[in-house]
Amino acid sequence: MYTGPTTLAKLQGSVIAVPPLARNADLSLNLAENRKLVRHIEGGGVTTLLYGGNANFYNIALSEYDQLLGMLTEIAAKDSWIIPSVGPAYGTMMDQAKILKNYAFPTVMMLPPHAATTPAGFATGARRFVEAYGKPAVLYLKEENIIDVEGAKKLVDDKLISWIKYAVVRKDPKQDAYLAKLVQAVDPTMIISGIGEQPAIIHMRDFGVAGFTAGCVCVAPSPSAKLLKAVLAKNWAEAERLRALFVGLEDLRNGINPIRVLHEAVTLSGVADMGTILPLLSPISDDEKRKVGAAAKALLAAA
Repeated sequence: MYTGPTTLAKLQGSVIAVPPLARNADLSLNLAENRKLVRHIEGGGVTTLLYGGNANFYNIALSEYDQLLGMLTEIAAKDSWIIPSVGPAYGTMMDQAKILKNYAFPTVMMLPPHAATTPAGFATGARRFVEAYGKPAVLYLKEENIIDVEGAKKLVDDKLISWIKYAVVRKDPKQDAYLAKLVQAVDPTMIISGIGEQPAIIHMRDFGVAGFTAGCVCVAPSPSAKLLKAVLAKNWAEAERLRALFVGLEDLRNGINPIRVLHEAVTLSGVADMGTILPLLSPISDDEKRKVGAAAKALLAAA
């Protein structure tokens, strides 16, 4: 497992895959199927894996956290960069910081809170977590109201942030005043587009961010990796061709639920069996599974 620093070369060296987490029927961790998925992702040239929302880290038990971190270190290849998550509750983050000290992960991502939060309060909590953890953390901006640009800049300037995952959804990703202000306030090469292949070209070309995270890369890692290389080479026609491969499954994720659809897509594609989804989430319907299965198999075949 990679244990070195966060660098631009590392951020741009791989698409940042955001995998689901395989569980057994009793909700225990499924080591074999998680390993199978990781080998598939790595086999397609993707060597950075971020375990966050798609892995349903929002709902994991603190009592499971140590075992989960141990499993992630065990299944990673020698040079793969594994990034787990913490939170989103402040108390959970602080307890997780103590467990993380036993591991060599270079950074972790702070999950965005959904309630009982203010921008100033989040900034304080992030600062206290990083101080307890002892290493910079990933700032996940999923909504504008998590923290304002000035607050984010302060965390960056104080060297508390390793990189920023930007995932605020827009009807038109070209029209994004918050992102435009953010890339002026902090170095855009420490910002990663965080909403999959769909807006990745626009975010990288028009706003200058360094790379992108993706969920559907778990089904088809090779074309996603080629997409990143095409964007970095400014080969826009090839990048658009590759991006189009992901539209069918991404549209289903956007229309139903990104986490629940990806969980089933990996299983239905035949890549690995993700098993039972952890509450407080629930499976998609049988009709939705038919559509997701078809799209997932088509994407895998295109790879």
